[in-house]
Amino acid sequence: MPAYTENITLETEGELHIIDITGRVQKVVERSSISDGMVLVFVPGSTGAITTVEYEPGLLVDLPKALERLFPRGIRYEHHERWHDGNGHSHVRASFLKPDMCIPITDGHLELGTWQQIVFVELDVRPRNRKIVVKAVGE
Repeated sequence: MPAYTENITLETEGELHIIDITGRVQKVVERSSISDGMVLVFVPGSTGAITTVEYEPGLLVDLPKALERLFPRGIRYEHHERWHDGNGHSHVRASFLKPDMCIPITDGHLELGTWQQIVFVELDVRPRNRKIVVKAVGE
């Protein structure tokens, strides 16, 4: 089964920067020449996440607020106590959001809903240079 891999690079602004990568993933699928299959989108690292949202101003406010309610910065995290890097909450948030997702490819296009975009969420407390691995597999 043919496979094609390409990396997307991102420069983030730091904690809770949400970047729409849908168009970039679609371009990788097009360059792959795979018309029927799956694409894996994966971020190496333990403080970044890949998910889908409706990429609109309200959700760009709502998602960070929800993450703060669920996994607040201001409580004790053993990771921070051990490493003193201030990002224990970042690791916990990333564990729940996950570093990857698989999207079906049909007729060379991502099978996404009308209001569904693929996003990278920076969860670390500082700006980062990120690599997103995109691997298309199929026919």
